[in-house]
Amino acid sequence: RGLGSSARSSREDSWLKSLFVRKVDPRKDAHSNLLAKRETSSLYKLQFHNVKPECLEAYNKLCQEVLPKIHEEKHYPCALVGTWNTWYGEQDQAVHLWRYEGGYPALNEVMSKLRQNKEFTEFRKERGNMLLSRKNQLLLEFSFWNEPVPRDGPNIYELRSYQLRPGTMIEWGNYWARAIRFRQDSNEAVGGFFSQIGQLYMVHHLWAYKDLQTREDIRNAAWHKPGWDELVYYTVPLIQEMESRIMIPLKISPLQ
Repeated sequence: RGLGSSARSSREDSWLKSLFVRKVDPRKDAHSNLLAKRETSSLYKLQFHNVKPECLEAYNKLCQEVLPKIHEEKHYPCALVGTWNTWYGEQDQAVHLWRYEGGYPALNEVMSKLRQNKEFTEFRKERGNMLLSRKNQLLLEFSFWNEPVPRDGPNIYELRSYQLRPGTMIEWGNYWARAIRFRQDSNEAVGGFFSQIGQLYMVHHLWAYKDLQTREDIRNAAWHKPGWDELVYYTVPLIQEMESRIMIPLKISPLQ
């Protein structure tokens, strides 16, 4: 009787534990390797600079003088993808997107060379006096998104930023690998990225539109395509927080 009672108690304990212990399917690779483009080793840096309102014009002028020199310098393995001021969203904000060809070693090389560049050192000092705050993130690009390449304008740009629930990046990637085909008709998809360093489980989608009305028309048209509503239904629960910025490119931005 004692042995039977012990076995029954053990089975009950095991059953109770199964209610509260989540089983995790082991993965053989990091989600960055599963979702990022394998044919390139590009690393992206996204910078957010909150500028003192009275300094925004001077800040833009300073950036337009210095940033193209870094972009055009052949000894720096980096490129300026785009640079903007936020129009709707957080005000008096500048957003810069850089690409480093060759990943982290390229980033380290550029940072090392810039520390020895007297003009850039003076630029950072002068720029710092104009800022209220700043933050950046290092990103990889999703394998299924468009490559962010220079485009003619005039355009407005929307940066949609999603804070995902930890552990849901693979799900997000699986759904958006299908969803992106619904948003290609008007060539509005510029690039899609996910964070590696900085605020984690962040996703950024970058879109280009001729104007706000065109944005509205294109987004509304997606809802008439069979399957779009289902993909939105499944991705919304993965999101903890989301933000939209409408941005205007500076004159030096390759994305116009």
